[in-house]
Amino acid sequence: MEEFKQQIKSLANRIERIKGNIQTEEATKTSLIMPLIQALGYDIFNPEELIPEFVADVGIKKGEKIDYAIMQGEEPVILIEAKSINEQLAKHDSQLFRYFGTTKAKFAILTNGIEYKFFTDLEEQNRMDQKPFFVIDMLDLKDVDIIELAKFRKADFDVNNVLTTASELKYTGEIKQYLTTQWEEPSDDFIRVVLNDIYQGVKTKKVIDNFRDLVKKSLNQYVNEKVNDKLQKALNSSTENIVNTPPIVSIEAQEEKEETQVEVKRDDEIHTTEEEIEGYVLVKLILKDVIDPSRVFYRDNKSYFNVLLDDTIRKWICRLGLNSSNKYIQLNDVNRTSIKINTINDILDYKDEILEVARQFDQVSVK
Repeated sequence: MEEFKQQIKSLANRIERIKGNIQTEEATKTSLIMPLIQALGYDIFNPEELIPEFVADVGIKKGEKIDYAIMQGEEPVILIEAKSINEQLAKHDSQLFRYFGTTKAKFAILTNGIEYKFFTDLEEQNRMDQKPFFVIDMLDLKDVDIIELAKFRKADFDVNNVLTTASELKYTGEIKQYLTTQWEEPSDDFIRVVLNDIYQGVKTKKVIDNFRDLVKKSLNQYVNEKVNDKLQKALNSSTENIVNTPPIVSIEAQEEKEETQVEVKRDDEIHTTEEEIEGYVLVKLILKDVIDPSRVFYRDNKSYFNVLLDDTIRKWICRLGLNSSNKYIQLNDVNRTSIKINTINDILDYKDEILEVARQFDQVSVK
């Protein structure tokens, strides 16, 4: 899996680099889509595995062709309709919809080389759903996306296994999208649901409008309080460990003592932000396949945000500076390298460097 992750991330980096030079559908296929199919383990030059221009007759129309068909035996199992990198995909769904019903394929992919939409027939058998169950953006990759994409690798592909997870993927995605929408701008219906148990009067349009900002504010406060509650528990746990740490006279221990004293002194001035927590989670995700997540901690202070191994400052892996326009990540390597980043997601670009730092600590085996 790790090798596959690196392949996909390398491909994503390549797309970012060359996308400006791709102008046609054929260039999109050659430069972007076929390399992904190849990364999934299919021999793009073997017609027993991949057939370009697959004939999919539609009704009285004969000779209709779809760009690619991934084969299993003599039957197509995945249909791929390719569009130019410069085209939006929504208007082309109906075309793929027609193709899907004429073959035994259970999955269809619509792509412009950057965005990939995966379809199946969850709502009505042998009839492609109107909405995809999975969407991946190669310019906004998440580890969970790569894990789901891996299920389509030749070595791992199992129709029943993917169908089992497709339903969950589709509906969890739609639920998250709904909650995101309500978070940003609560609808009248959502506000009515919230008010059902807290406001006994008639929910008129005026009442709903009056409560709109309050509901939105309450949602934000609720989530922030839940996050801060978890942070406080973790911080309390860290503090207990610090108090019980026996005196050590090494230089590293002195650094730990001094920094701990600074943190305690300024505790009332420290405010851990959502961005810092997101950065911490990203680093933890990078390390999770090779380090037990329970060994990864954080400590916040006024100047920067520490990500630590085994909850000791002597094993800080990186420091995040995210509370200004000049964002950065500093690595605990020989040179204490500091790297400017534009967004939190840029942290993922330095996975190898973060893992390299982890190698220096005892009892850590990084693959």
